[in-house]
Amino acid sequence: MNKTGMMETNLEGLRLFGRGKVRDIYELDSYLLIVATDRISAFDVIMGNPIPGKGEILTRMSTFWFRKMEDIMGNHLVSVDPLTFPDECTPYREDLLGRSMLVKKAKPIPIECIVRGYLSGGAWKDYCWHKTVSGIRLPDGLKESARLPEPIFTPSTKAPEGEHDVPISRDDMEDLIGYELTEKIIGTSLAIYRRAARIAAEVGIIIADTKMEMGIVEDETILIDELLTPDSSRFWPVDDYREGRSQKSFDKQFLRDYLLSLNWNQRPPAPELPDKIIEKTREKYEEALNRLVGRPVR
Repeated sequence: MNKTGMMETNLEGLRLFGRGKVRDIYELDSYLLIVATDRISAFDVIMGNPIPGKGEILTRMSTFWFRKMEDIMGNHLVSVDPLTFPDECTPYREDLLGRSMLVKKAKPIPIECIVRGYLSGGAWKDYCWHKTVSGIRLPDGLKESARLPEPIFTPSTKAPEGEHDVPISRDDMEDLIGYELTEKIIGTSLAIYRRAARIAAEVGIIIADTKMEMGIVEDETILIDELLTPDSSRFWPVDDYREGRSQKSFDKQFLRDYLLSLNWNQRPPAPELPDKIIEKTREKYEEALNRLVGRPVR
């Protein structure tokens, strides 16, 4: 593990396809090389400090879940072993080890596939105002962090980098991608969430909600990007769960809470993160990994 953290890659000789909040993506003929850096974002702003080892944690977590869900929906993963990557990656094997994926090139579906099993975050705010979330009517009298009677699918649009995603209704989703694909995505997303929730519960983790992305390769709908990581999900410890309040977490909510305690307008530039916040954030990510996957990153 890089003790100082990897903020960015610059792999000369490889075509940079794009940089996300966390991942650097390179194009290799019919494949993409996705490198998970140690960048972390909050409120859609990339922090100036990395979380050392975070990219490795995200890569192992996504790989674990992709394999667990293969019978529900296929995914874009080809290999996580740099020894099997195309020859042009050979000079960078050491940097890529543990934090990279060779994946199929897919056409992304322009929908964030969000499943919620508990009432938290933006959904809780919406419920307080309207008793609905993404147009779905919920029972009266629910408290913050309440478990929902059934998981719900609450899609949003994929906003350009640096902008906020916009929640939409099922009807809006159908207008964007059609009825059949909407049906498939919703059914699959709910099935993945239910299985993941059962697996996580066995090791003392509640998955309150999660965000997935899907794409199309040769007319097949598959999972892309990451899956069920602390960056894309709310993970809560079962033994500390209490309805009616915010929860302790194994995700970046800890970082968000710290930032909310500052006099910061949630716009770039991000504030400098103290060492103790960086370490505590990493510990939370690593605990989620250790519980679900096992063996710590070293």
